[in-house]
Amino acid sequence: MTVGVKRLPWVVAGFGLWVVLFLLGVHALLTRGPNLPAPPPPVPAPRGHLYAKDGTPLAVTLKEGRYYPLGESASQLLGFTERGSGRGLEGLERDLNAGLSEGRAFTLTLDPWVQAIAEKALWEGLSRSRGAFATLIVLDREGQILAVANGPAFHPLAPRKDPDQDVSWRNHAFLVALEPGSTMKALTAAMLLEEGVATLKTRVEAPMHRVVDGWTIQDAVPHPPSLTLAEVLKYSSNVGISGLAERISKDTFYSYMERLHLTDPNPLPGIRTTPPLVKPPGTWSRAAYANHTFGQGFLVTPLHLAAAFSTLVDGLYRPPRLLLGQEARPTRVFSEATAKAVREALTQGLAPRASLPGYPLAGKTGTAQVVVAGRYSREVFTAWFAGFVPGVRPLYTVVVAVHHPKGEVHGSQVAAPIFREVAAGLLAYAGIPPYAEER
Repeated sequence: MTVGVKRLPWVVAGFGLWVVLFLLGVHALLTRGPNLPAPPPPVPAPRGHLYAKDGTPLAVTLKEGRYYPLGESASQLLGFTERGSGRGLEGLERDLNAGLSEGRAFTLTLDPWVQAIAEKALWEGLSRSRGAFATLIVLDREGQILAVANGPAFHPLAPRKDPDQDVSWRNHAFLVALEPGSTMKALTAAMLLEEGVATLKTRVEAPMHRVVDGWTIQDAVPHPPSLTLAEVLKYSSNVGISGLAERISKDTFYSYMERLHLTDPNPLPGIRTTPPLVKPPGTWSRAAYANHTFGQGFLVTPLHLAAAFSTLVDGLYRPPRLLLGQEARPTRVFSEATAKAVREALTQGLAPRASLPGYPLAGKTGTAQVVVAGRYSREVFTAWFAGFVPGVRPLYTVVVAVHHPKGEVHGSQVAAPIFREVAAGLLAYAGIPPYAEER
């Protein structure tokens, strides 16, 4: 009995030690976990899809990798990914890479039917002209981008060539800044009307050339020596528009360029575009200002020009939109009366190769000399056409640019027929019957 009593403290101590060790073991299990292999890393979400406005898939992820169901259509806009990693390298694949990598899907304002109409006309026109490249944009009345066509054609899954030698991958509409040429005359005319310094009937002396600060400004199309503003647009007179533009200051002209977002480095938020190259008006000589009034001496992308030209629909600048659901607040640049008056002049003076029997289309040609080795080339041009379908209460704004055409080089010869083909397709698509008179 005495012996048992003497052993009791040892038993209690042993039990306590066991409890402590047990609790330590439990703690170790809870904090360190069982000795099991590390769990596999989480499987990344499949790359998000890109859809057209009507739900047509444009870029999807399959087991085999990224796939573009429409092939060459809109390929330069969509871009492409890096083989293996799937990282976006160009186009929307690059611009939206963060969201797409997280598995997010994006729906564009693109209309596959309008895109097809634009590409067919552009690719055929580029082939006829043997140009280096071409681009075409279609906007609706609200500023939504319905089509972005580029040529030569490009397939995003085809083996890629040297990007310095082959520019077919490039979205020229967003990434190439060019002089807009005489398309700018329509916007200059709108400025003059809006400032109240001229009407379409205002006359100006317009010889075939004039000298400004030692620089000779010339006209290409023969015309009478005195022209109204409407005739200045019809004959595309550099002399006439630059003379009339002296009625407003270069600062006023530049302020309109700002309101038209022709100086905006980011007209399409979230999407990469090449910034315009426009010097401040304080650096302009009198000759430089004259050049600006007919679209020389500064560079903008076709996207910039299309959005600015769209103000002639109703006087409002609407920021261009490419992602469905994006909100954009319009701002007034011109009155509705000014916009209508300029469109009427563009309808009456429409280039013959842009006309479509039964429809009053409106638009302005442009032929911009390209600077090569620091001087304006006599061989390299960009042929432009910017216009409205139809000219009365327009539904669409269309801008065409063909760079370095061979043979015929003028916008009236090269870009105008492409516009006409697109206009015919758009009018048929919208179900608008022909009519001979404005209504």
